[in-house]
Amino acid sequence: MEKCLQKPSSSSSSSSTSFDDLPREKWWGLQDTLYQWEGFWYILPHLKAAIAARSNFEARDDDILLASSMKTGTTWLKALIPSIINHNPGGEEEQEDPLLRKHPNELMPSFEVQLFKENPNPDLSGMVSPRLFRTHMPYTMLPESVKNSGCKIVYITRDPKDTIVSLWHFSNSVHSYGPFHDRVLEYWKESQKRPGKILFLKYEEMKQDTKGQVQKLASFLGKPFVNEEDLNKVLWRCNLDRLKNLEVNKTGVDPWLGIMYKSYFRLGSVGDWKNSLSQEMKERLDEVTCKKLEGSGLVFGA
Repeated sequence: MEKCLQKPSSSSSSSSTSFDDLPREKWWGLQDTLYQWEGFWYILPHLKAAIAARSNFEARDDDILLASSMKTGTTWLKALIPSIINHNPGGEEEQEDPLLRKHPNELMPSFEVQLFKENPNPDLSGMVSPRLFRTHMPYTMLPESVKNSGCKIVYITRDPKDTIVSLWHFSNSVHSYGPFHDRVLEYWKESQKRPGKILFLKYEEMKQDTKGQVQKLASFLGKPFVNEEDLNKVLWRCNLDRLKNLEVNKTGVDPWLGIMYKSYFRLGSVGDWKNSLSQEMKERLDEVTCKKLEGSGLVFGA
């Protein structure tokens, strides 16, 4: 039986609840059970870590948080953001390219998978600024210090049809954190209110206009490129084909999830859903998306 835990809320009050009382479902064909907490689904270790992060994490004004649903282009951003932050024009290539030595997961540690999973209140004070973090948590679950400080949030999303196909392939080698549309809408609406706080990116737009979108990302992070040569260097360094073929990403296993590093890289293409979904499935997903996003101003491609 799971023990009770104090449930943080948006106000100062909190109520005690037992995980045993939460709604639960099996996650696809996997052994993990998903628990519903405040409208979203988590596997239990990630839920506990997310609650701990919300209670204990203290953001700095120069922190950067990458947020996303699963399989929406996150790995690409986990490479781009550190590369932009660490880029030193004229520096030695191997010294300034952490991607040669580390998988992108190591460059932007996760609140709920790494930092707060084993220790509910880790000491992060020794991390060098700007600190880079990532999460799959919904906006409402984020620590208040993240929302109310100068910490910047980059959010990446993707056409739901490509997302579900990519997630299916990933899960076969390994969807929690849903519902997908509710999570996307939270970050979308907040980005409309505070565009200086949250940069909302679409994977399809990044693929269509990579230079323009990466320039926008760099400017948002306060590290604009001074010339096209520097931009092209980062684009080359974070090219998905290059990342896929780096030795550090071809071998080894993620120590936090037990997933082979190479599983994080597949096609990375737009419209691959056409090779996997029937017309009926496509129409059903589009119908759900249309209803969920109606009136929000957020649209995905056909």
